[in-house]
Amino acid sequence: MASLEAIPDELSRLMKYFPETPVEERPEFHRAAKDFLERAAPKVVRQFSPMARVKWHLAASGRGDELVDLLHYERENPGAFSVRGLRRARIELPGVESSSLPSSVRNFNRSELPVRGKLLGLAWEDGKLQIKGYAYIPNVPSASGKRSLRVAVLRRQGSRSTLPLRLRTVEEPRATAEAKGAQHNYDWSGFEIAVDPSRLRVRGQWQPGTWRLGIGIPRPGGMSVGSITKNNAGAAGHSLTRTLDDGVRLVAGFDRNRLRLSVDVVPAEIIAQDADGDTLTVTLRSRVTAPAGKYPTALRIDHEPSGFATDLPLQQGETGADGWLRHTARLPLADLPVDGVRPGKAVKYRTLIVFADGTTRRATNGTDPVTGVHPLPEGRELAILTDGAGNFTPQVRTVQPVVDGVEWSADGELVLSGVYTGPAEQMKMVLRHTGRNEDRPLPVEFADGRFTARLRPDTMPTYEGTVPLRAGRWMPRLRRTTEWDHTRDLPVTVRPDLVGTLPLAHRGEHRTYTVERVDFDRIFVESGPVLGPELRGAYRQRLMRDVYTPEQRKLPLREAVLYNSFGGKQFSDSPRAVYEELKRRGTEVEHIAMVHDQQVVLPPGVRGVEWGSKEWYEALARSRYVVTNGGIREWFVRREGQVVVQTWHGTPLKRIGADLLGTPKANLAYIASLPQRSRQYSLFITPNAFTTPIMTNAFRLQCEVLEAGYPRNDVFHAPDRVKRAAAVREKLGIPADKKVVLYAPTWRDDQRYGGRRFKLDNRIDVEAAQRELGEDHVLLYRKHHKVLDSIPGAGQGFVYDVTYYPDIADLYLIADVMITDYSSVLFDFAHSGRPMLFLTYDLEHYRDTLRGFYFDFTSRAPGPLIKTSEDLVSAIRNIDAVSEEYKEKYAQFRVDFCEPSDGRAAARVVDRMLAVNDELRG
Repeated sequence: MASLEAIPDELSRLMKYFPETPVEERPEFHRAAKDFLERAAPKVVRQFSPMARVKWHLAASGRGDELVDLLHYERENPGAFSVRGLRRARIELPGVESSSLPSSVRNFNRSELPVRGKLLGLAWEDGKLQIKGYAYIPNVPSASGKRSLRVAVLRRQGSRSTLPLRLRTVEEPRATAEAKGAQHNYDWSGFEIAVDPSRLRVRGQWQPGTWRLGIGIPRPGGMSVGSITKNNAGAAGHSLTRTLDDGVRLVAGFDRNRLRLSVDVVPAEIIAQDADGDTLTVTLRSRVTAPAGKYPTALRIDHEPSGFATDLPLQQGETGADGWLRHTARLPLADLPVDGVRPGKAVKYRTLIVFADGTTRRATNGTDPVTGVHPLPEGRELAILTDGAGNFTPQVRTVQPVVDGVEWSADGELVLSGVYTGPAEQMKMVLRHTGRNEDRPLPVEFADGRFTARLRPDTMPTYEGTVPLRAGRWMPRLRRTTEWDHTRDLPVTVRPDLVGTLPLAHRGEHRTYTVERVDFDRIFVESGPVLGPELRGAYRQRLMRDVYTPEQRKLPLREAVLYNSFGGKQFSDSPRAVYEELKRRGTEVEHIAMVHDQQVVLPPGVRGVEWGSKEWYEALARSRYVVTNGGIREWFVRREGQVVVQTWHGTPLKRIGADLLGTPKANLAYIASLPQRSRQYSLFITPNAFTTPIMTNAFRLQCEVLEAGYPRNDVFHAPDRVKRAAAVREKLGIPADKKVVLYAPTWRDDQRYGGRRFKLDNRIDVEAAQRELGEDHVLLYRKHHKVLDSIPGAGQGFVYDVTYYPDIADLYLIADVMITDYSSVLFDFAHSGRPMLFLTYDLEHYRDTLRGFYFDFTSRAPGPLIKTSEDLVSAIRNIDAVSEEYKEKYAQFRVDFCEPSDGRAAARVVDRMLAVNDELRG
């Protein structure tokens, strides 16, 4: 809650890490908490969340042991508690006696037990508006079964009139899957409501009015009533209009994203439009028996950002067969301002009907939507658009593709076809992921003013085979072939009268792909999750950990190795090298690799298990060996007889783990958990003598440490490395006469979209670099796996986006020059002896503010530290001189950080891994 901002930052941090506070220092915190609550206004404290009230009460009361238990519970179950009570709802938390808390702390007010509802479906069926969704009170589980005491009502705005509605309770697993908490099941919070519009008449007549939908849910101490919020796409995310009678519409729309129904008795509306190249002619109709002052006199078209506005006088025509008067307005197309129109940026005009009394209303369509497209000079067009509310909306834009055909073939090919009259020979189509901001090519053909795009989402090509389309929302966009980024892309829309044909779904081999819409007519392809509803969400994953895993741990271990490489995003790095060594030896074990979102192509004989699936939990519980290059979850406990090998993934330059103590980046709870986590490892692999003591302290290791060298770096000594490098160049399509520059930077802690979604912080002027280097170089750009966004210039012949190449080790083999910054790739690539350049434009900030280094990088770096793109290009052009200048530093760097380096690291790891197993077996 916002009132938590009243708590001083340092006091909040002390609360967050109270379990890690030494016992002798806790009384001081208790005094500070008591002093804070005594000084804070009661109103401010009352606005704390229920959990926060309990925590600060315990702190101020000196109840440290209970507070420690509560904070541990909160870390495992953020935001989760139970609600109890008959006359008053109160909070129940494990380890805290509710009766020992003051009523002002334990009791809820009405706003603290809100209804959380989401609209999942909105459609007309059999003359009724069908409303589907879910609604529950967080931390109040939905009753199992179909019986429910929930109620639904429509309340007329500005009146006391209410209409009770019949609410049918249905099972809706998405409610539980989309809830953040892991403690409660909301499956039976689904509902279906049918609204008969005839009930919205007032005294038997249609009258303008707005009705708001409310859902009432029983809870301890009473009932909570709340609204239903819209979805973010599809019919449940857009207004829906239905003609109830001649000139009467029902609009199911949204106010602050909450569903409302509006009866609109239309005094005038648009029924046709046409253009002859110079003039747009719009035809309206109005009621002959219009109320006083509601006779239409003009059609106003305006664009507030530019200040453009014009009132087009209406010319009255004859009365139509429907008994309504006809009017026409004419707009010279040359009068429309087009400043600001560019690819991807349209100018949208608002249209208002002006009445004799000076009032206005949005111009809306009649029964049928009035839309169309008219050509304008200089590659522009006037599009007459509409939306779910039926608004008549002209737009001037660059000629844009419009889909008029969507079809799934029986074998899973999606075909999008439509109209495009622009410069087709200069265009390509891409799919852009809305979450990751990354592009995939979408094959498209142009002919005779039309386009046809084809997509097989179950078999997207990669360097080593095919994988399904990555989960998430993919927007088709049209882009000039010469563009270096997405900023001038053209959106792809569906013809407005066809929005009702969506969604259109296809069930692939492992997931569902759905064509849907957003912003009314923007079309997209949704690649659904791999996991079924019975496994999605925090609640069901907790059941897998707490119920299914213990059952699996009772079963015998299987002779299998489970590999985890970067959380299943790859099958690479040292785990891959360990696999290859076991295969070389012919060790009789099953090989299982964890994969994430099925985005990994595995070698023959390696079985993939999806992260979070039953197969993954089973493999984790029953595989005799686990080989991982990343941290493990705190809940994982190595079972007796199991061998867990932690290979990690880099020599540290920047500080990590417990070495961040004393800095704002230190996570005391994580650091406190490190000893327990490390006890789950049988072996911790380090690459060199420099790293061993650092890892031992930073990760508080309480396991065997093996200074074997990194198995992944055996590639530099592989007997087939030259042949392998040639194959890699061929696979990437790199011309034989081009030198390869590999750029592999790390991520920036302060450059993020939120959470662990980091931005691309590109500082290379790729256009300038191509001008200087493009004749005889290529630039391979590999993002860190935590970084989103597309690579500027990729696909233009100079820049290659190799982020999803399966293993960076292959790229080391073909790189003539490495560019990096503070990434641990510098320690790996040093094994090659080839030159390195360091683009360290933010060195002081990164070193002194973000992370800190383990040694003086400025004096020991085996290459120049470069600030600008211009200097970087110059260094590449003069790489021989740079190499000579840093020859001695490079040699010393290899002595310090590249030993052992003999191509036998994987053998040493496997030798010890198998020996540990023999020792455990006695």
